[in-house]
Amino acid sequence: MTREELFARDGWRCVYCGAVQPAEALSVDHVHPRVKGGDHSSGNLVTACIACNSRKGGRSLARFLADEPDARAHFEALAVHVWPRHRKALRELVAGELRRERHV
Repeated sequence: MTREELFARDGWRCVYCGAVQPAEALSVDHVHPRVKGGDHSSGNLVTACIACNSRKGGRSLARFLADEPDARAHFEALAVHVWPRHRKALRELVAGELRRERHV
């Protein structure tokens, strides 16, 4: 899947903030990072605006979504093409991050 195909599939919309952006303001984000075994398949890729991807920084996706409830809500609503196994694993990781946060 090319960048343009991914952006078109996601409606040129960032899955983290929900904003529709031109291609030059968008980036490709891997739900399951490549360094941890993730691939380039369409079910592992989402459209993210450069601003949100920068805001995410070096945090894991689970930590980012745990820290940012609005991003989590947008992701749940908009990342409909992500593989169900990734969505389930991510929900579990976010829940774990939130539990740890409450116990600190």
